[in-house]
Amino acid sequence: MISYFRDYANLCFEAFGDRVKHWITFSDPRAHAQAWHSYNSTWRSKQRGLVGISLNCDWGEPVDINSPKDIEAAERYLQFCLGWFANPIYAGDYPQVMKDRIGKKSAEQGLDMSRLPVFSRQEKSYIKGTSDFLGLGHFTTRYITERNYPSRHGPSYQNDRDLVELVDPNWPDLGSKWLYSVPWGFRRLLHFAQTQYGNPPIYVTENGASQILHCMQLCDEWRIQYLKGYINEMLKEPLLSHMQMVTEIVVPTVCTLCVLISAVLLMLLLRSQS
Repeated sequence: MISYFRDYANLCFEAFGDRVKHWITFSDPRAHAQAWHSYNSTWRSKQRGLVGISLNCDWGEPVDINSPKDIEAAERYLQFCLGWFANPIYAGDYPQVMKDRIGKKSAEQGLDMSRLPVFSRQEKSYIKGTSDFLGLGHFTTRYITERNYPSRHGPSYQNDRDLVELVDPNWPDLGSKWLYSVPWGFRRLLHFAQTQYGNPPIYVTENGASQILHCMQLCDEWRIQYLKGYINEMLKEPLLSHMQMVTEIVVPTVCTLCVLISAVLLMLLLRSQS
């Protein structure tokens, strides 16, 4: 499948690369590195575009910020979510906490090797650095606390993490069972991604709220508030010097408005003089 996807990506690069300058290989990861290398070696010098990946992750906040176990559990939540795929791209390997936890559970379950695959030295070198930007999807937040799941419960993503996800009943409920409006978690996730992976350019590739009820007319004040809250939290973050939404949308829009206002003022001035 990896080679098939590489061939498909090359076809897209060849057909559309003269116009498309930003490529996202996956919203859910697989076969990413070969597509990036194909673009880098064959198409980048001619097309001068960028290739990245889109990863989705909610923010994990410790239930008790004074509890080392809860702090470690929240960090583990993020590493099992975002780090699972981002760490190989930016550091060349799975997060250490994943290797330790899954390796230990695998041994306790009688397996000769970890259920988490092991990268060879060549694979680490090949994968590391294969992203020109980080696409980040984010929707909500969870409170995280420690919980140990016995290995006899069997292999699962939940059991390997040894944690529990909780929600605050005071968070706005947007109608979907999993979705709560928690804008401050967005800012914290952006800060985490930026500091964890060496300040990469970040595109927010997914964010929004599902329909809360059936309407015969426009009734989405709740969605406006959701988007307003999340965008405002993004703009608060002082470290996000590479946030592309700001540089590529807000700045050109402001410049355009300034030109239009200047043109209107000039017309009024000329009309008053005549």
